[in-house]
Amino acid sequence: MQKETITILGCGWLGMPLAESLIAAGYPVKGSTTSEEKLEPMRERGIEPYLIRLDPEINGEDITDFLHSDTLIVNIPPLRRDDILEYHIEQFSSLIDALGQSPVRSVLFVSSTSVYPALGREVTEEDAVDPESPSGQALLYVEEMLMQESGFQTTVLRFGGLVGHDRNPLKYLARMEEIADADQPMNLIHRDDCIKIIMEIIRLQQWGEVFNACAPLHPQRGEYYARAAEAANVALPPLVPVSEPTPFKLVNSEKLVSALHYTFLHPDPLVG
Repeated sequence: MQKETITILGCGWLGMPLAESLIAAGYPVKGSTTSEEKLEPMRERGIEPYLIRLDPEINGEDITDFLHSDTLIVNIPPLRRDDILEYHIEQFSSLIDALGQSPVRSVLFVSSTSVYPALGREVTEEDAVDPESPSGQALLYVEEMLMQESGFQTTVLRFGGLVGHDRNPLKYLARMEEIADADQPMNLIHRDDCIKIIMEIIRLQQWGEVFNACAPLHPQRGEYYARAAEAANVALPPLVPVSEPTPFKLVNSEKLVSALHYTFLHPDPLVG
């Protein structure tokens, strides 16, 4: 019995290896890119490639065929621009219109923990109110747009900071003169866990949900960069603790762990 067809809107740093993992598990996968140079590498990996853009209207080659799928994974972050909120809303209004003409019945939306303000405590899925950053505001608005649609079911997955593979803290260390807020906790997740969690949501058909997804351990910024510097035998910039209490957030992922019976591959972002 053939598994459901999955379309991935955005085959980048996360989307490409996700597509490869889904193909290895037996799913037919379509994927999009905004770069013609990536079409052939995608095809070589077994992905049916499409050149698709949301600028902000959806356009590209054979959008009808691209969205002829059972499940759509949306993995496109808000663009950094002055009208980020309005532009992201226009992008998703166009996408939702196109989905209304498609057989897609399940949508997995890759969001971010930037939807949470720094409340100085642990945050759960219910705490996404009044995000502080423009990108967080855009994401929360689009989450609500998708969840309100009746033509398909949406699950929102709020990832913490993405790490692993070539996203090495040493790259950031090289640009730092000092490490500010060294005692602030971090909310991170390894790419391997991102992929496994998405695959589990699809396998278990966990639709109509909102999940946080962060590693259960939350290292302090200073500890995180100190461990990376030590491992690479490079100098560590001065650590600057907060001079006065600074708002923070600790993202709680217990809902996801319980629903998926999930065990993190990388529970400690300082390892692996």
